[in-house]
Amino acid sequence: MVCGGFTCSKNALCSLNVVYILVGLLLIGVAVWGKEFGIVSSIHIIGGVIAVGFFLLLIAIVGLIGAVHHHQVMLFFYMVILFLVFLVQFGVSCSCLAMNQRQQETLLNSTWTLMSNNTKGELESQLNCCGLFNTSLSQQQFVKDMFNCTARCKPSNNCYTCGDKMLQHATEALKILGGVGLFFSFTEILGVWLAVRYRNQKDPRANPSAFL
Repeated sequence: MVCGGFTCSKNALCSLNVVYILVGLLLIGVAVWGKEFGIVSSIHIIGGVIAVGFFLLLIAIVGLIGAVHHHQVMLFFYMVILFLVFLVQFGVSCSCLAMNQRQQETLLNSTWTLMSNNTKGELESQLNCCGLFNTSLSQQQFVKDMFNCTARCKPSNNCYTCGDKMLQHATEALKILGGVGLFFSFTEILGVWLAVRYRNQKDPRANPSAFL
């Protein structure tokens, strides 16, 4: 059967949805890894990526079932929702790639000031660091945090600031999420096109008078 036939379209759409399932799991996994440091969860973009990954995973399962059974209603909702996921994923991915270090520092500073001393202490112990940023604008807060710090590195006076560690972690997570999300967002247009084409093809094994 030629590539433009019913079976080829069905196999292509099924294969693409398997890829979407893997991409959805990848986005969720990397986003959860990006939220491993408690304060990084303040970057709401990462939460948006988790939502996109979840919906992509869900709609890929619907698309896979619809492709296997040539189900008209499921394929219709699959096309519409996949296009909406593309729009959201494209925007979120661009936001991940566009967020610079200064913006990340601003988010971390605003979240750090809202955290209780106990939460800061737990985070410092987890990351083995003291304080957020040692800058002239936050010198008073940094001195206070250093005094209260109970991290393992403090006795040796060889502690990194938590801000530097978290910035490195957040930057890596945002770059991976943005790159993967942006690349695969364009394949979702292919998924919509394949679904439209496959939905309007006649199943050669079905009743000739069956609804397309």
